[in-house]
Amino acid sequence: MVRVLVLFVALLVMAVFTLLNWQAFVAPTPLSLGFTTVQAPLPMLLLGAFVFISVWFVVWALQLQGKAMLEARRLSKDLQAQRELADKAEASRFTELQSFLSAELARLNQSGLDARAAVNARFDQLRREQQVALEEATNGISAHLGELEDRLERSHGLVAEMDSMQPRGVRPGT
Repeated sequence: MVRVLVLFVALLVMAVFTLLNWQAFVAPTPLSLGFTTVQAPLPMLLLGAFVFISVWFVVWALQLQGKAMLEARRLSKDLQAQRELADKAEASRFTELQSFLSAELARLNQSGLDARAAVNARFDQLRREQQVALEEATNGISAHLGELEDRLERSHGLVAEMDSMQPRGVRPGT
């Protein structure tokens, strides 16, 4: 913007200078072209060259600016396309992560259920073993009690027999 303003001010100063010195600008002067000499106003030729170079510079600057704008537009579109691609990739990664976490949670849940089932099975097995051991112990105790009862009955029977064999009033061991 500053360059355009400087160029505009320079053109304005040149235009004012040309108008103030118009007579000198149009006065013919002998000019050598190397192989011949011609009569022409030198300031007018220099002014024409200055205008030509200025117009050429403006056209070049506009062309350069237009190319820059087109390039910026193309880069903006490319950037937007890359941004959309990155967003899709990110969404894909989130979906993949979500499915992975779901699978892991399901696996952990299943392993917890499997562990619970194994513990329950082991608990049931221990309960059965304990019940069998209890029944065996009960049967053993019952057998011992039965044996003791038999002994008591036998020994009671012997005592009764002994009592019946001994006279009354006499006690054994007295």
